[in-house]
Amino acid sequence: MMNYSELGKQFIGGEWREGKSSKTLTDINPYNDDVIHTFQIASVADIDDAYQAAYKAKLEWDKVNPYIKRDILENAVKYIEANEEGITSIIVKELGGTRLKAAFEIGLVKNMVKEAATFPLRMEGKILPSTEDGKENRLYRIPAGVVGVISPFNFPFFLSMKSVAPALGAGNGVVLKPHEDSPITGGTLIGKIFEEAGVPKGLLNVVVTDIKEIGDAFVEHPIPRIISFTGSTKVGSYIGQLAIKNFKKPLLELGGNSAFIIMEDADLDYAVQAATFSRFTHQGQICMSANRIIVHKTIYQDFVNKFKEKVSTLTTGDPSDPQTIIGPVINHRQAETLEKLIAKGIEQGAVPLLHGKITGRMVEPTILINVKTDMAVAQVELFGPVVCIIPFETDEEAIEIANDTRFGLSGAIHTSNLERGVEMAKKVHTGMVHVNDVTINDEPIVAFGGEKQSGIGRLNGEWSLDEFTTMKWISVNYGQRKLPY
Repeated sequence: MMNYSELGKQFIGGEWREGKSSKTLTDINPYNDDVIHTFQIASVADIDDAYQAAYKAKLEWDKVNPYIKRDILENAVKYIEANEEGITSIIVKELGGTRLKAAFEIGLVKNMVKEAATFPLRMEGKILPSTEDGKENRLYRIPAGVVGVISPFNFPFFLSMKSVAPALGAGNGVVLKPHEDSPITGGTLIGKIFEEAGVPKGLLNVVVTDIKEIGDAFVEHPIPRIISFTGSTKVGSYIGQLAIKNFKKPLLELGGNSAFIIMEDADLDYAVQAATFSRFTHQGQICMSANRIIVHKTIYQDFVNKFKEKVSTLTTGDPSDPQTIIGPVINHRQAETLEKLIAKGIEQGAVPLLHGKITGRMVEPTILINVKTDMAVAQVELFGPVVCIIPFETDEEAIEIANDTRFGLSGAIHTSNLERGVEMAKKVHTGMVHVNDVTINDEPIVAFGGEKQSGIGRLNGEWSLDEFTTMKWISVNYGQRKLPY
C-alpha cells in the first residue's frame, strides 16, 4: 500500500518540501473524520517557485526525443498499474469513493495517459503555398508553454490527469493545484506518478494551498499561457474572466444539469438501470450526472414505480465495503446545500417519492416528483444523490424541458428508434448526448466539453492536442520579394 506521508508535501522543482505558509490544511476522510494528513500549505512565493521551475524544465523537455517522451508517459501507466490497490485505497479514504468508483476512475486515467503518450509523435506541422512567388509558409505545432491546472474534488485523479497528461505529452510544463478536499488524489499522487515515470525535475509541480492564502496569484502569474479549470460554473466564470484579463487562454469544464429523456418506446427496465447509474454513481457528485429524468406520460407511472424500487436497494454506508453503492458526500457544506434544496423543492410543491435521511455527510437517495421546470431543484446542479422526475407528452416538449437550463454538458435519450433519438439529440443544447446509454461518458479520443454555462473548450484526443499547443507561422522566401518602395 502507498505511503500517505510521502504524499503530504508540496512537489516543487522536483523536490518534496513543506509549503512556506504558516497555515496548514487538514485532509480528512469524509466517512469517519480520520485525519489522512496535515499539509503545510503553499504560499504565493511557492506558486512563483513552481511556475519558474515549470518554465525552466519545459526548455529541457523541448530537447528530449519525442520517442523518449512517449516512453516516459507510458512509464506513468505502468506505475499506476503496479500501484492500483494503493491508489484505490486513497480514493476510498480521501474522497469517500466506493471501490467500484475507484476502479472506474483508475480505468479512465490509464486510458487518458495512454492517449497522451501518443502526443509527442503527433506534433505535426504543414507547408502551405504562398501568394508570393518563391515563398513557402510553414506551420509548426509547438507547446503553449506552461499550463496551470486547477482540479475539483469529485473525480480528482481523472480530472487532474485529463489536463496534466495531455499538457505534458504536448510538450508543456505544468503546475497543478488540487482542490483542498482532495490534495493527494488530485495532486501529490500525480506528482509522484510522473516523478517515478521519469519526467525532468520541475516539469510537473503540485501546490497544495487555499484561495485565502494565495488569492488570484495562481491565475494571474505571468508565466502560464493556459489555465485549465474544472469545477463550479460560478468559480469557473471568475477564473475565465481573470484569465482573459491577463491574456491567458481559459479551458473550462463546469457544472451540468443533465436531462435523461425516456421515450414511450424505450426498454423500461434498461432505462431504469441506466438512470440509476446516471444519477447515483459517486453519490451524484459528477458534472455529467442526470439531475432531471424526463419521462413520457404513457410510461411515467410504470417508470416511477420501478425506479423507486431500484433506488431503494442502493446501499449507503462505508465506501470501503465492496457492497456500498453510495458513500458520503465530500464535506458538510455539500450535505447542507442538498438538505436546503430538497426542503425548498418540497416547499415549492415537489413531492418526495423517496426521502432519504441526511446524517452528517451521509446523504441517502431522494426522488422528487411533481417537479416543475421553474423550481430550484430543476434549475440548479444537484451535486448529490437527489433527482427530479418530470413527465412530458411530445418530443418537442421533452426537448423544451431538457433545454430549459443555463447548463449544457451531457444528456441521454432512451428509445427503440435510434434515428429518432439521434434527431432529438441534435436539438438538445449540450456538448454531449448519449442515445440508449448513461449520461456519464468520457472516452480518451472523443471530444468532451459543454455548451452555455457548462464550459469553454474541448478536451480528449486531437482536441486536447489542439488546446495545449499553438500553431506558429514561419515563412521562407527563397528569393527576393519585389517591394513597392
